[in-house]
Amino acid sequence: MEKELVLVLDFGGQYNQLIARRVRELSVYCEMVPYDISFAEVEARKPKGIILTGGPASVHEIDSPHCDPRIFSMGVPVLGICYGMQLLALELGGTVKSSHLREYGRTSLQINQQSLLFKDISSPTQVWMSHGDSIESVPDGFQIDAITGNCPFAAFSDIERKLYGVQFHPEVKHTLEGMKVLHNFLFEICGLKGDWDLSDFISEKVEEIRRQVGDKKVLCGLSGGVDSSVAAALVHKAIGDQLVCVYVDNGLMRKGESEQVIDTFGRHMHMNLVFADAGERFLSKLAGVKDPEKKRKIIGEEFIRVFEAEAKKLGKIDYLVQGTIYPDVVESGTKTAHTIKSHHNVGGLPEDMQFELVEPLRLLFKDEVRALGTKLGLDDEIVWRQPFPGPGLGVRVLEEVTPEKVKILQDADYILREEIKNAGLERQIWQYFAVLPPMRSVGVMGDGRTYAYPIILRAVTSDDAMTAEWAHLPYEVLDIIARRIVNEVQGINRVAYDITSKPPGTIEWE
Repeated sequence: MEKELVLVLDFGGQYNQLIARRVRELSVYCEMVPYDISFAEVEARKPKGIILTGGPASVHEIDSPHCDPRIFSMGVPVLGICYGMQLLALELGGTVKSSHLREYGRTSLQINQQSLLFKDISSPTQVWMSHGDSIESVPDGFQIDAITGNCPFAAFSDIERKLYGVQFHPEVKHTLEGMKVLHNFLFEICGLKGDWDLSDFISEKVEEIRRQVGDKKVLCGLSGGVDSSVAAALVHKAIGDQLVCVYVDNGLMRKGESEQVIDTFGRHMHMNLVFADAGERFLSKLAGVKDPEKKRKIIGEEFIRVFEAEAKKLGKIDYLVQGTIYPDVVESGTKTAHTIKSHHNVGGLPEDMQFELVEPLRLLFKDEVRALGTKLGLDDEIVWRQPFPGPGLGVRVLEEVTPEKVKILQDADYILREEIKNAGLERQIWQYFAVLPPMRSVGVMGDGRTYAYPIILRAVTSDDAMTAEWAHLPYEVLDIIARRIVNEVQGINRVAYDITSKPPGTIEWE
């Protein structure tokens, strides 16, 4: 049976990865592809639907991204979102202008007539807008489906050609009925069944890994985090003892982490596990470095160099497994998206790396990775571990990293994690950790003056790590954590709590 596929053409918008995730939530398999994918490749892949994403460019710019317009005459349903809608209008004979009435944020949408895209959706309904350009006139054959106070063409459709456009973002939660819009496009307009699940993904990836590596040995950079653990389990399912896992203690791990990883994977999961103690090597390379991008790239390169050194001891190894997931790829910058931060396993890889990468989770979101881990039989202890950045505490010790600062942060972070667990909140919070900033402040302890570091606590709720809200921790829990950190961690005299959402902030500080 031919697999249902929706292609998401990426024009570089900040919410684009959410579109793919929302489509998968509806049990439809989709892939995000570059906006300039060839028409021949689109035809060959036989998509059942195509979505054009938002993007930061203006359709009027000389070098603005455009897809092959023949896509619009394939007979395959198309949904243009924000920039995608404007491009659809421009390519088919409508006009787009720069508007002085820029819309950003929550807006009330009035639905003029019930096209299939708005089936069972209330009017008015709240949507999320983010655009400067606006459509001035629609192409022949299109009808106006919805308006807002500042946007007379907030949604349109050509029912005969199955072409639809919305100026708002249905993929974000601020659009209250956005999932209904996507559901209507996929099931009412594209006529899909919604029969994809992660079991299909496992069987396909197992075959893909076997084809890629053949009978050669494969090295896995195992951090003990969710992503690398699930990647290791999936590759192990595919090739068994051909896989050798290397755990590198870079001196930037959480307190007790190395011991737990060695115990779990070496003893309990019976994988080939090599332990590399490289803390001094990493810390010496980071001495004096303050810029977060430089730190990430240094850590990324050193990981590869350690893997290369360990590989030489094991004989010829051509492949390296990494737990890269989709948000890592997006945030590290794509053809059209701006780089938010380089992830050590994406933007921080050295050009002369000796391995070919195996990245089986590259197109999955974090919640999908957790679900996959459960399907692969991993323990909840591993599947529900706290997300941890590849560079470790190297990007939670802000600016210069020193052994003294790492020790302070390890102790403070351990108390935070312990008290969150004691309060029974570990499953309710997406991520929680401590950050050590470079400044000091005056305090008083035992009637004496102190001049010590503050600790910043960060806890967020999220579905996918692409957007996040700060977690409303109970005051009594924050009080216990703050008291313990100040009393038990040498070098700390103040505790603060970060209540910034993402966006505008990121989850990590660096």
